[in-house]
Amino acid sequence: MVPAIIGLVLATAHTEVAHLFGFAAFLVAVAAFTDYLDGAIARKRGITTVLGAFLDTTADKILVSGALIALVSVDRASVWVTVIIMTREFVVMAVRSVVAIDGGVVPASVAGKIKAAVQFMALGLAMLRLDQAWGPWFLDQYWMWLAAAVTIVSGWDYLVRFRQALKDVDRPVGT
Repeated sequence: MVPAIIGLVLATAHTEVAHLFGFAAFLVAVAAFTDYLDGAIARKRGITTVLGAFLDTTADKILVSGALIALVSVDRASVWVTVIIMTREFVVMAVRSVVAIDGGVVPASVAGKIKAAVQFMALGLAMLRLDQAWGPWFLDQYWMWLAAAVTIVSGWDYLVRFRQALKDVDRPVGT
């Protein structure tokens, strides 16, 4: 789905085909809904796995990062917001990987779930940009900066919660 979203966003700069942003936003909404549904079903049935959690969060990061990069290229997202969000995603992925070295798991937090919802909303709004600005910015730009702020808070939450786990694995290799 990510290549289709990126392709639709990028195509808006090279074609007069109507509604490409709308199609891309629809695919983001479908991805967000299926992400939620997949997690809800897995938790309800008690079939969550470490691999499933890793793949789910990785897919989210690829979707958000790819969509943001495409939106930057068509002037619908800030480079700074993109750097903030992608940096947090890489840092949290690194924390998850380090904790996993000793068999630990970094479960999703409420802050992480809120972050994902705000990011998906910001992406959709950037693709469906309203015609009129609200003061100095468009509505989606406010949401993008909100997404950046929530992303920072969520990233800090992960670092604080897993500070001890990171200290525990910070030892010489082979011990």
